[in-house]
Amino acid sequence: MEHLDKFREECGVFGIYGHQEAANMAYLGLHALQHRGQESAGIATTDGTRVFRHAQMGLVSDIFTPATIAKLPGSLAIGHNRYSTTGESLAENIQPISVTYARGGLAVAHNGNLVNAHDIRRDLEESGAIFQSSSDTEVIVHLMARSRGGHVLDRLIETLNQIRGAYSLLILTEKRLIAVRDPRGFRPLSMGRLGDSVVFSSETCALDLIEAEFVRDVSPGEIIMVDQDGVTSLFPFPKMKAAPCIFEYVYFARPDSVIDGISVYQARKTLGLQLAREAPVSADIVIAVPDSGVPAAIGYAEGMGLPLEWGLIRNHYVGRTFIEPSQSIRHFGVKLKLNPCRDSIRGKRVVLIDDSIVRGTTSRKIVKMVRDAGATEVHMRISSPPTVNPCYYGIDTPTHQELIAYSHTVEETRRYITADSLGYLSLEGLRAAVRPDLSQEQGGLCEACFSGDYPVAFPRDDTQMSLWAQRITHV
Repeated sequence: MEHLDKFREECGVFGIYGHQEAANMAYLGLHALQHRGQESAGIATTDGTRVFRHAQMGLVSDIFTPATIAKLPGSLAIGHNRYSTTGESLAENIQPISVTYARGGLAVAHNGNLVNAHDIRRDLEESGAIFQSSSDTEVIVHLMARSRGGHVLDRLIETLNQIRGAYSLLILTEKRLIAVRDPRGFRPLSMGRLGDSVVFSSETCALDLIEAEFVRDVSPGEIIMVDQDGVTSLFPFPKMKAAPCIFEYVYFARPDSVIDGISVYQARKTLGLQLAREAPVSADIVIAVPDSGVPAAIGYAEGMGLPLEWGLIRNHYVGRTFIEPSQSIRHFGVKLKLNPCRDSIRGKRVVLIDDSIVRGTTSRKIVKMVRDAGATEVHMRISSPPTVNPCYYGIDTPTHQELIAYSHTVEETRRYITADSLGYLSLEGLRAAVRPDLSQEQGGLCEACFSGDYPVAFPRDDTQMSLWAQRITHV
């Protein structure tokens, strides 16, 4: 099926220590994090003597049944929702990756992308290592297995000192649960408590579902180990400027989550308010491209003093594919997901709010859909700056050549999507709306997709990156 023209989500991780229904809690946590990956899911547990795992392609609710949960005993569990950002969609790439090696059982769940995974993998293969998947996460497993460190923390620290990039990790052994966030803090990771149990999750919305208390965010560069002796926190890496992904606030995270102390909903609403200041337009109504555009549309409507109407209705029950009987109806792709509410639109000058334009193909179809529903004017407003660069830190983004803003001016983009006007939020406005308390010198947010300022070096050539992507499947 034709996807809406968006960056695709990376992955979600969830872990719990010390709960008699750990697998059930992990199932619920992954259900709350389903928006972060719909391709596959897996859960690994331990009963203190061995590691158990169940993982397969599909949605969480389809994969885990009472029968499968019953085969995941123990009071420790980690789970993973996956969306492969590049490479093939294969069963062997499903996480958590689980192995048994000389020191026992080990399972790893990873949200992010290692920019030097290809080089490490090549060296490991040349020395005799055999890989079972094309996931960069398996590099972590091999490095830990080869380490001569005596304690699991020593092996982990030695491993992490060799990798570069974005990683929020949950690691399960027979006796321990370990959470790690990379020194830049690219991807989110929160910590909570459920009674005597310790919980980790990519987003706080999963803590809410299981009625766990939010304790704090895992800090950039922090390792937290939970075992029978309690909770141990350490910071073994040199301090770096934090660079959490700004797109979590623009699009990826659920609006009911709080990331690094910032309400995602309030951030998106503020983006809309700021957009109204920067790109006002004379119109009758504001409508959102659901679902991610809704909070910004609320803010824009408030800032402009215009009514917010429910002008586009989203079908939430569309699968990944659909049968196309003939070439003549393939243009129905967007219509399967969105349909206009004509009574709200007919005869109105419409401001259409979305969070981003990537290739522009879907925006063009939505503008046409709204105009065909009777709008007299359609003005497109985007609650982020033009997306001109790919992300190499765990998000599926097109190459430069596929990003419309990379090769087209705003006016050229406006003509392509056939809107009466087009306005983006400025980068300064985005910064001010999301993190007004931090300057870029202090290390605010990773905004490389907008600015081209990449915090961690990577292959700079799209061709080289494409070749690398064919070899390594990120999470």
